[in-house]
Amino acid sequence: MARRHDAEVSVAGFHSMDLRERLPALSGGLVAFSAIAAFIGIAVVSLFQFGGEGALLSVASDPVVATVLRFTLMQAALSTLFSVAFAIPVARALARQPRFPGRVWLVRLMAVPMGLPVLIGALGLLGIWGRQGLVNDLLVMLGAGQRFSIYGLGGILVAHVFFNMPLATRLILAGLERIPAEYWRSSASLGMGPISNFRFIEWPIIRRILPGIAGLIFMLCATSFTLVLVLGGGPAASTIEVAIYQALRLDFDPPRAISLAMLQIAVTGVILGLLSLAGTPSDPGSTAGAAVRRFDGHSHLVRMTDGVAILVAALFLGLPLAQVAVAGLKANLFKLAGERAFQDAALTSLGIAATAAVVSVAICIAIIEARAALSAERHPSPPARLFSGLLAASSSLVLLVPTTVLATGWFMVLRAYGNTSVFAPAIVVCINALMSLPFTMRVLAPAFAEHRARTARLAASLGMSGLSHLRFVDWPVLRRPVLTAFSFAMALSLGDLGAVALFGSENLTTLPYLIYSRMGSYRSDDADGFAFLLGLVCLMLALAGTRGTASREGGADVR
Repeated sequence: MARRHDAEVSVAGFHSMDLRERLPALSGGLVAFSAIAAFIGIAVVSLFQFGGEGALLSVASDPVVATVLRFTLMQAALSTLFSVAFAIPVARALARQPRFPGRVWLVRLMAVPMGLPVLIGALGLLGIWGRQGLVNDLLVMLGAGQRFSIYGLGGILVAHVFFNMPLATRLILAGLERIPAEYWRSSASLGMGPISNFRFIEWPIIRRILPGIAGLIFMLCATSFTLVLVLGGGPAASTIEVAIYQALRLDFDPPRAISLAMLQIAVTGVILGLLSLAGTPSDPGSTAGAAVRRFDGHSHLVRMTDGVAILVAALFLGLPLAQVAVAGLKANLFKLAGERAFQDAALTSLGIAATAAVVSVAICIAIIEARAALSAERHPSPPARLFSGLLAASSSLVLLVPTTVLATGWFMVLRAYGNTSVFAPAIVVCINALMSLPFTMRVLAPAFAEHRARTARLAASLGMSGLSHLRFVDWPVLRRPVLTAFSFAMALSLGDLGAVALFGSENLTTLPYLIYSRMGSYRSDDADGFAFLLGLVCLMLALAGTRGTASREGGADVR
């Protein structure tokens, strides 16, 4: 009843808007959509223009490209399989043991890799799984004759599981915690054991959400760039996006880069099509709240197996993060912070990240307001419905055309004008803004919809519009989600290496690019220190963005 009332209020408020009030919102949406379409369209058209009709044919007949494509799909499939296979027992253990000490912090720990700059996570994994890392030291103590190599397929799989297993765990756990309490009371009264509970109660829930989770992880792994660039170990372990980078920066072979970029668009298009059929899972953020009481987690065997799963997950996630902190604190942070290279890179990164975050949030708000104005029509025309659909899809276009492909297209466009580094900052800002747009939309769209539903009728009855409406009605309530989206978009941009990898130079050096450069020159102590400083900045942004969230949810963690 409350939802119906909110919807009626929203409709009544929106229907009271006349064309003069809706025109600014529609104009803003049109400008935002045109900017996104133009930026992506110019990059894609340039690829076709420079690549010619034979680009895809050359890809099909190139055995090296075929090898890259096979490796891209294989590592994505294996990464998805291992991430999901690891996540299921961990999610079941967390669901069965809702009151063990530290559960809330473990769930929070699982949110860290999703917001952690990929390069920092890679450094932590190198410290644990590298040749001189903890894992290989244990293997030597156990008498293993051969050390584990973090470079190549094995390292890529470990890194992808590190970043994607927590995501899968949270999504599966959210599904398990929505199982009605009556199911567990019936299970206890029937004396069902762990296997029966999994078969008849848990698995039907997991099976329904698993295709969407697997598709999402497969998409993330198939478009992986930084992890494969750092841990790939050579051409034998290279994805399409890394091959694009190598073709332009190392071999300077534009035709091959264009062919690979077109292949990447085709691959992501197919994956997105399949993902739309499977459905995209959502994380409602209830994973640290009060779980439904279960009666199947009290036996000694179940407690032991759940404890092992939870401990393994905690060590797998916590040790690389602790390694980043320990290695960073060992470095001479004061000396590193005083270096001119760090200061220039930090200022460049902060400037690009802040600008990209402003652009991303502004575009997101323009799209939301335009769609709200279009919904004000009682009987929208076919052009209005089409425009609303295009606005909804525009925020996800970057998933179809990944950042490396966009950078390649614009690199080919700007190459005709001479030195590409002159235009590089603007291009990197735009790419980072588009990269964070799906995430800012996920934060802002529900907040704006709920706010409009609650205040539309009152604002209309008071005749408030324009700046007064923004000042007294919108900003006091929407300020926090806007700042959350801004901080998250800024953190994503700060940790990005993909966009700047093609344009990076002495005139454009960001913190991730500086870290990668120091790693390439075997100055690992400097890289660890810079990574620690970058991680602190991203952590502060994350805390600033989520400040006060827990109190609004009754103390529950919503991350």
